[in-house]
Amino acid sequence: QGQLVESGGGLVQAGGSLRLACVASGLQFSAYAMGWFRQTSKKGREFVAAITWNGGTTDYADSVKGRFTISRDNTKNTLYLQMTSLNPEDTAVYYCARNAYAGINTDRWNYWGQGTTVTVSS
Repeated sequence: QGQLVESGGGLVQAGGSLRLACVASGLQFSAYAMGWFRQTSKKGREFVAAITWNGGTTDYADSVKGRFTISRDNTKNTLYLQMTSLNPEDTAVYYCARNAYAGINTDRWNYWGQGTTVTVSS
C-alpha cells in the first residue's frame, strides 16, 4: 500500500522558518505532480503550493507567495516545503498530496499524507 509521510512540523515563533518534507513509498512519485495543502478548523483545507513532475513549474497560494518554496527530489522520492517569515495565520496541519497527473492544472489529488502540524506563536 503506497503512502506519503510528512515530517518537519513543530512550534516556531513568528518570523521563523521551517522545512517540511514528504516521503513517498510504495507508489510512483517522479511521474506525478505534487502539492502541499493545509487545514484549520476555521478555514478548512486550502491549497498552499504545487509542483509539476519534474519541478519545472510551481504554483503558490497568494498568501504564501514570496515566503514559501516548494521543491522536490525525485531521486529521493521526497517533496519539500521551505517556509520562511512564518506568521500565526500559517498555523495549520500541513498535508502533502500526489496528483493523478504530471501537471498541476488538474485538481485531482488522489494520494494524501497523514499531515504534520505547524504552530506559529506570536
